[in-house]
Order: sequence, then structure tokens, then C-alpha cells
Amino acid sequence: MTTATKTINVFIADPLSEDGIFPLRQEKDLNLNVIIDTGLAPEELIAKIADIDVLLVRSQTTVTREVIEAAKNLKLIGRAGVGVDNIDLAAATEHGIIVVNAPDGNTNSAAEHTIAMMTSLARHIPQAFNTLKNGKWDRKSYVGVELKNKTLGVVGFGRIGVEVAYRAKGQRMNIMAYDPFLTDERANELGVTKSTVEEICAAADFITVHTPLLPETRNLINKEKFAMMKDGVRIINCARGGIINEDDLYDAIVEGKVAGAALDVFVSEPATDHKLLTLPQVIATPHLGASTIEAQESVAVDVSNDIIKFYKTGTVTNPVNMPSIPKELLAQVEPFFELAEKLGSFLSQVTVEPVKEINLSYAGEVANYDVRPLTSNALKGLLAKNHGNHVNDVNARYLSERIGMKINEHKTTTAKGFTSLITIEVKTANETHTVAGTLLNGLGARIVKVENYVVDVVPEGHLLYIKNTDKPGAIGRVATKLAEKDINIATMQVGRAEVGGTAVMMLTIDNVVTEEDLAFVAQLENIDEVKAIDL
Repeated sequence: MTTATKTINVFIADPLSEDGIFPLRQEKDLNLNVIIDTGLAPEELIAKIADIDVLLVRSQTTVTREVIEAAKNLKLIGRAGVGVDNIDLAAATEHGIIVVNAPDGNTNSAAEHTIAMMTSLARHIPQAFNTLKNGKWDRKSYVGVELKNKTLGVVGFGRIGVEVAYRAKGQRMNIMAYDPFLTDERANELGVTKSTVEEICAAADFITVHTPLLPETRNLINKEKFAMMKDGVRIINCARGGIINEDDLYDAIVEGKVAGAALDVFVSEPATDHKLLTLPQVIATPHLGASTIEAQESVAVDVSNDIIKFYKTGTVTNPVNMPSIPKELLAQVEPFFELAEKLGSFLSQVTVEPVKEINLSYAGEVANYDVRPLTSNALKGLLAKNHGNHVNDVNARYLSERIGMKINEHKTTTAKGFTSLITIEVKTANETHTVAGTLLNGLGARIVKVENYVVDVVPEGHLLYIKNTDKPGAIGRVATKLAEKDINIATMQVGRAEVGGTAVMMLTIDNVVTEEDLAFVAQLENIDEVKAIDL
């Protein structure tokens, strides 16, 4: 995708393992200029980011809208870790910037830390150690509880939640799990009880949260949830500050509802003077969930490899703000990318008014795939006429929805004689236009239908789209007129719905035509409309 002659500026704004960025250092095919400048204030980062192509951060640097708007060349933001709450995803998407993270790199580290915190909480290990350090041998004050036969509620059953459950089962705990995507079959396979958050609150002896911080999960565990819990419940949060309401947790501990809490994260960090830290029932660490040598290297390696992959192939493994498709499925749908974009581009050039609605129909084999990237490519082609290079796979849907366009997708197994068929219809206040295309085995992409007319056109190069009345001599007159302008016809396709009715001509020509040329053809007898299409 990118040749070695172009310098790609990669700016690393947070401390990363040197082993983690080794893939960037050793890359030979790309001309990567790695710049490391950490600990910058927001205004300092803004001053340095104008010519940066890739920004790589951990959790210290906040990538604000102001930073993104100052980065005129930015194509990709890499987060060496899982959470991306320090990145303005809306602004990145709006500006067509891909955000990638490393969802697998710190899974083991975070799960191990959760289990360590839960065990320490159950046995009062930090408190007992501090007492011993202060010269007091106190066994009676620190009688703990065992994990065996206790119920652990896992709220958020993604990668980390599952790994916590594996380890807790080794402690012979009973596991209740909540996740909006957890199926009965998956729960049975993992040997856990699928539950609601409310059921977990009512039954669990220990509750650990592992959801991302989203509007739906902020303050998920709050005063109302604490009221549902058993007396003496213990709470663990090694995920994100804000999932548990900190004021409500403080009150629940003071009131005796919660026996103790183990916290690795807080709403505002650093949290050295937090009121929760004044409670003897609370143990805490300074956001160490991913702080192992192995995890820090792994997440940096994953993001570094995604940067290289992006500039070599145009795709990434772990996108945050665009559809993520498994490699094997991507290979199936990828051949349709260009076709979808060309169909969208065709419609943009035949449509005069603003598009209010777009209907995308995927028929045949293509209907079995994840078609979200195809829709993005079709929208990209449709919007490129007015947005130019600003529109891409990342922001195409965002830009469409921002201008009020309604997007509908439909799948059907019936492809009307084709193995796969993509049909796109756009509607404006006064117009409706339709185009359909397919991939022919060994022959590539074809436009096979325009409006209600069957054609067979390769979607590339310079095309003339002509509507005419189906009368003898129309084709000859068009050909003669184009010859007068020294415009050579490479191919011609004609289609009609009925004899003597409206018909279409689709001409592939060798030249770019001017508005004057179009007017020259449009004045011919029985010619209703002439449009130039560049694909």
C-alpha cells in the first residue's frame, strides 16, 4: 500500500517497552520515523502533532478533539492497551482516523491481578502486613474468609471476565456471570450460571466488574444495587473507574453492607487522597492491572504490528471505531469492497438532489457474510463526490448519519440468477435511482442493472449514461455525434424495459467529456438525459 519512499512519522507520546516497539524499529519495507516524546502537556502535544501520521499512546496521554483537529496528517491512533476512554472516538471517527487497541495483550495480567486482589481482600493481607511492619503481631484482628464454595459474580464476561472465571473455578468457587452477549450455550460450555446484574447482586459473596466504561455501564453498581446485596459482600474493581459509584461504595462500607473492597482503578487518577482510602476495609493499587513486563511488551507489539499492517495492506486487526471482522471472513467479503464503492460512486453521479435514504440489498452468497464493511464502502463511494478524500471506511457511516441519511440493509438468499448480487437504491425528495452489481467468476466486477434496465458494464474508467426513447437510429446518432467531438467509444451496452419505451445506453469512452460535449449529445432527437460517470 505504501512505498518505502514516503516517510511515515510515528509519534509515541507515552512510555512504551522498547521490546514492544521493536517491530517498528526493524521494519524494512516502510520508511518509519519513530519519534518518542513523553510526558507532554496537551498544548505541547498539539504543537508537535501537525505532521504526524500515527499517534501511539497508553493511558497517560488524553487524545482530545483539539489534538485530533491539530493533526492534519493523522491516519491512525494506537492505544497500547484495552481501554480507549482517553481517546475522543467521536472526533477520530469524524476525521476518518482509525483507532486501534490491543484487546488481548493484557488479558492474562489483568485476570491475575483481579484474583490477587480478591485473595488479598479475603485474607486482609495488606492490612496484616502493615501492622506487622509497625511492630505489632496481631492475628485476631485479621481473620479472613475462604474462597472455596463462595459465589463469585462476574459482571462483564469478555476476555478478562472469562479468564477470571477460569481461575476462580480453580479455587472451587461458584461462578455467576453477566454479559449482554453471553449465550446459554456459552455459559454451559464454561460451567458458569448465566445471570442478570440484579441476580448477581442478590446472591454473590464476591462481585468483580469487567465491563468497559460506557454510558450504559457508568455507575452500574450504585446505591440501588448495593441495597440488593448480601450483608458482608466484597467488591473488586480492576476494570475502569466509574463502573462502581464511589460515593455509594463508601456509604455501603461505612454502613456495614459491604465488608471490603479491592480497587485498582478510580474515576479520577491519581487518587492518592481519595476518601475510600481512609477506610480500613479498602485495599487498593495504583492502576496496576496491566503492569507486568509481559503485558506491557505484548500490547505494544500488537499495536506496532497493526501500524505496519495498516500501511502495507490498508487493514488492521483490532479496530475500535470500524467493524472488526475475523481474518477468514474478511477474505470472503474483501473482493466486494471495490464493487460496493463503485456502485455508490455511480449513484452519486446520477443523483442531483441530496440523498435522504439509501437501501442496500445483499443477495446470494454475499448475504452470508458480515456486510458492514461493504455498506461503509458503498457510503464512501456515494459521499466522495462532495467530501473527497475526507471520507473513508472509518467515517463514511458517521458522515452519512450526520447529514440525516437513513441507512437500511437487507439480506436475502435469492440472487436472481447471480451467485451474489449487491443492489443499492438511493432516494431524494424527488428522485429514486438504483444500480446493481456482481462479481463474475474470472471476469471481475460488473454493473448488471441500472434503474430497471439490464446491462453488463465494467465499472471503471469514463462512462456515458444516456437515457433515450427507444426509436430506430438513436445509437447511430449518438455514435456519430461523439465522433464529431473525437470521442472514441470503447464499449456500448443498451437496455430497455419495453419496445418503444424509455431505454438506456451505457458507453465506455476513452476521453473525459466536458459539459459542452454533454450538451452537444443531449440536443439529439429522442435523447432525454446524458450524464458523464467517472469510475
